Formats: sequence, structure tokens, C-alpha cells
Amino acid sequence: MRMLLGLLIIGVLLYLLYRNFARPAQRVSAGPLAPSGRGFAFLSNGLVFLREHGGDVQQLESEYVQEAIDRRERSRERHSWKQGTSFNISAGGGMRSYEPTDRPMVATAAAFEPSGDLIYFFKDDTVGGLFRRDATSGRELRVLLKQNLNLSDLCAAPSQGLIAASSQLSDGVANIVLLNSDGSNYREATGGDTVDSAPTWIPDAPRRLLFQSAGLARDERGYIVAQGNASIQMLNMESGSVSAVVDDPRYDYLKPRVDAAGNLLYIRRPYSLPHYGASNILLDTLLFPFRLARALFHYLNFFSMMYSRQPLTSASGPAVKADLKSILLQGRRIDAEKALRSEQPVEGIPSLVPSSWMLIKRDRNGQEQVLATNVASYDVTVDGTIVYTNGRAVFVIERNGSVALAMRDQLVADIVAWPM
Repeated sequence: MRMLLGLLIIGVLLYLLYRNFARPAQRVSAGPLAPSGRGFAFLSNGLVFLREHGGDVQQLESEYVQEAIDRRERSRERHSWKQGTSFNISAGGGMRSYEPTDRPMVATAAAFEPSGDLIYFFKDDTVGGLFRRDATSGRELRVLLKQNLNLSDLCAAPSQGLIAASSQLSDGVANIVLLNSDGSNYREATGGDTVDSAPTWIPDAPRRLLFQSAGLARDERGYIVAQGNASIQMLNMESGSVSAVVDDPRYDYLKPRVDAAGNLLYIRRPYSLPHYGASNILLDTLLFPFRLARALFHYLNFFSMMYSRQPLTSASGPAVKADLKSILLQGRRIDAEKALRSEQPVEGIPSLVPSSWMLIKRDRNGQEQVLATNVASYDVTVDGTIVYTNGRAVFVIERNGSVALAMRDQLVADIVAWPM
């Protein structure tokens, strides 16, 4: 037993030393950035936030989401008296639950239209809705509401009255879809066993659409076992053909955009397949007793709830708010705590993504230029100004190349620039 405990302690010390020496050097800021009052919108923790030019950041209050919350609360109040009574026990002896089973409405996408109106998408487990916030009155208008609809990566056409988006299906596939700005004529533009997302319009080619695409690999039972590298593809809406624009098996190419000068912008990051190495084996070995104890506790707690209707833990203690641990950025799971400790900061502000996530500008001759590192999301305005985030702050790259700081926040998952 003592030998096992000693080996456990040595293993923990070796793991901590490995993490400390593997940590990249942090960059020191050259000085404080000038503030920027540019307007933008962003997603954070399933919510939409908006900042108008020169204004403060405000959470977008959706009337539809508030109505859904009110309905859930009324349902809970109607059935609350049944809790702890015989009405709450099913015929098999188990506990009935009168709590609503659907999850809260979460925002998955937002984009500005040329008029300045903001379109955004909210969904829960059963229904998804596309809404528009009128730029003048601030009123919310319902554009499209449909069961099992799951849209992301909204992009409004500059002058065609069209909206492009990525539609997530239940089998892991995602297709590019098109619809009119009033919600009519919803149709799929791409297909296949791929994840197609981040559509964008080309300013001087209204019948062409760029998007990122990654193939799926499945086993003999149809389960997804791997996802290929993301490439940038172009859809010809006249012929329905798709052709590759930028593709390299070493990299993911994400969120294509085309500026007014015809340059192609995108995020480039190293492509990596999930792997199970020696560090994973060591960590799993060290944590095995704790994971086993946790599984045993939840197993016994289930039977306690089933037969005595009492949990093994006290229900009268204070509610605990879970810390942000793992988030999804550009389709990749990010350990937020680890990233804030180890990733390179941008101008002294901690980053949630590594420096290998680069914002690239590619001109018509194929020449590439790195505009920024540690880029989790970005967008470009009509005049060529770039707004980007490292996950914890919003930066602005002006047309003359100068960089300004627009905002600091706990989490910025996706950013959209004000069009004007």
C-alpha cells in the first residue's frame, strides 16, 4: 500500500513538472492599446450581447425566450404540489417528474444585415427560431420557427435579400441552407456526409458562396469516429457545383470572409485527430480511484432516490454555481482553465486559444499574410475593418493596420461586426 501511494505521489509530481516545462513563454505587452468604440455583437454562454457604436454592452432580451421561460415556470408551479405525494410515484415505484424536460433556449448564431438589423437564432431541445431585431425600434420580429431546426453561422447577403446558414442534423451532418430574409423558401444548398458551416457571400460574385467543409469518417455501425480537416469550398449556385479554394491536410481553414478588395480572410489552425498518448494513460491511471468512487456514489444515490425518495446529499445546502471548465470554440473542445494558465496572452489579455490559431489574409495571387494570432473568431466590415477576439477580449484592426481594444469579457465565443 505504501509503495502504491509513493508511486502515486511521484506520478503526480512528474505530471506537474511536465506541464510546467511544456508551457509556452508568454508575450509581454508593448503597451496599452487605444480604446475603440466600434459596434459589434457577440455570443457568450448561449446569450447574445450587443454594443452599438460608442455605447455600452447590453444583453439582447428576446421576447420569445422570455415567453418560453414564463411557460416553463407556470408549468412548474402547477405541478409543484404533487412533489413528495403519492401522485409523484409511478406504477413501477419510480418517481415521476413534472419538471419541464426541455433545456433553456440558447443562442447559436447572430449576424447583421446590411440595414443594420440584427438576426439571431435561439433553440432548445425541441424547437428553433430565427428572429430579427429592428435597428430603429429595437422590436423583435419572428422570422422562422420550426421543430428540430438547428441553425448556426448566419450570414446575410449584401443585397439579395437572402440568408445563408449551417443546418445541424441529428446524425452529425451539417449542410449549408438558404432562405429568404422573410423566412420563406427554405432549402438546402449542399449535401453529403460532411460538416458544412460558416457560409459567406462574395461581394463581386452574388451567385457564389464560400463555406468551410470537413468530411466525416464512420465505423460499420454508422457512428462517427473521426472528422477530416476543414477546407474552404466555393458553391456555384447557378450550376450547383462545389470546388475547393483552400485545402491542406495539415490545417483547418475556418470562417472564410472576403473583403472589399477581394482578399480572402480565414482562420488557420493545425489539424489534429484525437489521440490517446502516454500522458492520457498516466492521468487516467491516477484518477481511476476517484472516478470509481464517484461512479459508485451516483449509483447508490440513484437507488436512494428510487426507493426512499431521499438523496444521499443534503438538499438544503446552498446552490453551487459551476465554474466554466470546458467550452466549444470553432468546433473544438477547449479546457478554459488550462488555456488561461498556459496560452499566450494578446496585449496582456489571456487567450482561450493558442497562437497557432492565426488570422490569415490571402490575396488574389495566393500570397498569405498573418494579421493576428490567438484568434478564436473574427468578422470584417464593408470598409475592411476587422474585429476579432481571443476568447476573452475584442480587438479592432483598423484599415491602416493599427490595433485597438474594444472590450474585455469573461467569454466571447463568436463575434460579428457592425456592417456600417
